[in-house]
Amino acid sequence: QVQLVESGGDLVQAGESLRLSCISSGSKLRFDAMGWYRQAPGKERELVAAITRGSTSYADSVKGRFTISRANAKNTVYLQMNSLKPEDTAVYYCNAEQRHPYSAVYWGQGTQVTVSS
Repeated sequence: QVQLVESGGDLVQAGESLRLSCISSGSKLRFDAMGWYRQAPGKERELVAAITRGSTSYADSVKGRFTISRANAKNTVYLQMNSLKPEDTAVYYCNAEQRHPYSAVYWGQGTQVTVSS
């Protein structure tokens, strides 16, 4: 079975940086899209960044500060987070999507990022 495992979450001070990693297992397919979502207490889960084979996209709140990337021919994705702010505090979830040979969506269990002021 396909599994996504996140790592890299930590407690940091405002202005510092973190790099999150998401490593998949159980599939040799290259996912059509991978991304990062986050959910803060009492709020809905929101898309932070996504990457396909040819493009990337970001939420307005993280543009210029976060960078998503993936390893070549690997179902591994990273999220470099710079200039962290207290409002970035949330559980960050890895997401992956495939279209062929059938459609499927996968989620990781999340990693906690806490930014102190």
